[in-house]
Amino acid sequence: MDAAFLDRLAEYLLLCLQNWFWLIPVFVSGFFLFRIMSAFLPVKPRRGWRIALVVFLGVVSDMVIWLGDTNLLFTLLFFLPVLLLASRGDRVGRLTLTVIFFCLTMSVNAVLDTYYGPIMARFGLDELFYYSNKFIRLAVWALLYLAFRKRLPEQPPRLSPGLWKLALLLAAMPFSSLLAVVLLPILQSDDIYSNYFLHGLTMNLGAAVLPFVFLTSLALLYAILVLEDHERLEEANRLASLRESYYQGLQREERQVRTLRHDLRNHLTALRGLVDVGEDGKALQYIDQLADSPALRGGKRLCENDAANAVLSAKAEAMGRAGLTADFAVSLPKDLPLAEVDLCALLGNAADNAMEAAEQAADKQVSLRCRAEKGLFMLRVENAYAGELSPDLATTKADKVSHGFGLAGMREIAERLGGSLETRANGGRFQLVVCLPLEGGS
Repeated sequence: MDAAFLDRLAEYLLLCLQNWFWLIPVFVSGFFLFRIMSAFLPVKPRRGWRIALVVFLGVVSDMVIWLGDTNLLFTLLFFLPVLLLASRGDRVGRLTLTVIFFCLTMSVNAVLDTYYGPIMARFGLDELFYYSNKFIRLAVWALLYLAFRKRLPEQPPRLSPGLWKLALLLAAMPFSSLLAVVLLPILQSDDIYSNYFLHGLTMNLGAAVLPFVFLTSLALLYAILVLEDHERLEEANRLASLRESYYQGLQREERQVRTLRHDLRNHLTALRGLVDVGEDGKALQYIDQLADSPALRGGKRLCENDAANAVLSAKAEAMGRAGLTADFAVSLPKDLPLAEVDLCALLGNAADNAMEAAEQAADKQVSLRCRAEKGLFMLRVENAYAGELSPDLATTKADKVSHGFGLAGMREIAERLGGSLETRANGGRFQLVVCLPLEGGS
């Protein structure tokens, strides 16, 4: 690690300890930055992590960053691992948001230290810069939080793994721009501060790029919220379509039952006639035909929960068309303290993955057990598989947006809700077990 950087860091910490009063605006800046960041990045629930992040973000928000200095790289070496360790959920999503907030924070620091600092130094106000600089940074994060407080999400946004990867690629644009404008002057053979031409070029470039990095980072946060709204609407539309199909199926069954009841007298008369003339074989065949009637096969209602019924009924029908046996046993109440989007994502994708694997195996049965009791939601899916499993159990269908998001998405839901997801594969059989705590469960 650069010795000059360590010397500056030690000098900075010593100065802060000698002037402890001025630590207050630093940590208040960290608090506002934390409030903005935690609205997007799912922070681990333990209070220690939150306090540590407030302190860490306060120090980072006060870090000295100027064009042509290596502080940016050393700050990045701490920023990435700390935020990734303190957060939970989708790994790509956490990395994406960490990169965005790094760009957001460092662009503010670089503007103040590169442009505001020299202006104050020109008038011999270095000490005033040291203190006013802290309050300006505090004002930036406080105003940013107050301006967007009502638009900040109540829960950290959730995107599919594919969209998180897209967002990460987009975040690479301000990130690479920030690294280029801050670090490229280091590669020059001449000192940019002694070379008038290089200094002017670097300052002009920074004046154009740093605001771009700041605004682009804000735009990316907004884009993530828009993408989440779009995904939520798509999920709601898919669920509404499943429900419509489910209710239409119930109506068809009800009509079939009414028709069977209306024709029951005629059926009994026909059976009586066959028995009277000694056609016992034809009578038994007639009874078999009646028993095979859709009206006597039993309803599709697997449990009291409408959303679970809609999803699992559709999956059971799809398995039947694929030549699979759907062995479903579900016991879920009508009102479940679990978001329907999460419930349907878990059930639907678990069933999809099991169906895709079972289609290629000799054993065509998919076993699904799901119940909610004693404050726990428990889901177990078991199926046979052939060949090698995909590492992330992602769908093999071409339309990956409409057909599940694999194990990574289900694991993200389980972790976010404080539960667990376990998988076991042995002897050609795969088992998925999800356990989630339910609020208000007894």
